[in-house]
Amino acid sequence: MENFTFYSPTFFVFGKDTESQAGEYVKRFGGTKVLVHFGGKSAKSSGLLDRVEASLQKEGIPYVTLGGVKPNPRSGLVYEGIDLCKKEGVDFILAVGGGSVIDSSKAIAAGVVYDGDFWDFYSGKPIEEALPVGTILTIAATGSEGSPDSVITKEEGMFKRGASGNAIRPKFSILNPALTQTLPPYQTAAGITDIMAHLYERYLTNSKEVEVTDRLIEALLLTMKHEGPRVIADPDNYEARANIMWAGMVAHNNTCGVGRSQDWNSHNIEHELSALYDCAHGAGLAVTMPAVFKYVMNHDVNRFAKVAVRVWGCQMDFDHPEVTALEGINAFQNFLVSLGMPKNFEQLGAKAEDIPKLVDVLCNGDGRTGSISGFVTLNEDDCTKIYEMMV
Repeated sequence: MENFTFYSPTFFVFGKDTESQAGEYVKRFGGTKVLVHFGGKSAKSSGLLDRVEASLQKEGIPYVTLGGVKPNPRSGLVYEGIDLCKKEGVDFILAVGGGSVIDSSKAIAAGVVYDGDFWDFYSGKPIEEALPVGTILTIAATGSEGSPDSVITKEEGMFKRGASGNAIRPKFSILNPALTQTLPPYQTAAGITDIMAHLYERYLTNSKEVEVTDRLIEALLLTMKHEGPRVIADPDNYEARANIMWAGMVAHNNTCGVGRSQDWNSHNIEHELSALYDCAHGAGLAVTMPAVFKYVMNHDVNRFAKVAVRVWGCQMDFDHPEVTALEGINAFQNFLVSLGMPKNFEQLGAKAEDIPKLVDVLCNGDGRTGSISGFVTLNEDDCTKIYEMMV
């Protein structure tokens, strides 16, 4: 296990009807004027936005609103939010929605207190200062409600990149599983896939003797394996929703990642798909991960064999561990397909003829220098072959 520091100060409020406490927690964490940031019609039509605004009014907290966040959130709305906050004297950002809304809120929070272009943070500059952010989560997926991370797509060039810093960890996050019960099955399945991706990205490590976090990751993967089919079969299953929602947070606040190197190549490769085709991030990961795993499997075949046995119930072939490893990868892909996720470019809506463009932006765009690094360093040729495996 490697040396590490870990700081996760978010105050979590979990359970039914907890969104009605939003104003109380904004006041508790120092907000005196709020930007309520949200997505589209569902926040309004469901009455959620009305309940949130009523809770702010009850506490006497003024607010302004900014909707319009799309999946794979865009830089244009971030700039608009930064300008609005500066004009209105906003000192707290309240995100009402899923990971895209939360990521956009974090970008605005960092940009308001920064003299330069907020995109500097998405080009490698650490985020050290930001307005406080609170969240009301409506989909279990990205884990942004408890993480120091944000992903934004820059419309000029369509670069999808991430930024990080403890300053953008939410001060509080309200998690009401009931708010996810109206999600379409496809969105639920995409969220489950994203959660499992966050676990696999940490599981693929070159660090030695990390049994504690290995076991935590395996337990959460088993939870998703159990709860995923239950919630697809019965979308109103509150207990399944609750377990998935809390697993999504634990999967990405880095509880499972301390003391170990991590991968994130699957995420980087997928980001080009969702940036170009505007597909659901989880759906893109469902197509990306099996290809990446098969391509890098022999780097540490026993790690892939171990998760195959411990999570996917495969029998260990000690003479040919690669057989067990491949069986586990196939079992994982079959599980995602059973939830309704795509398995290839055609089902995702991607095109083989775009592979050269995908690889160029992935490996050379926005300051990159010909490769991406993680569990294995991948160059342009490697990435081309991985995309071709998805066709």
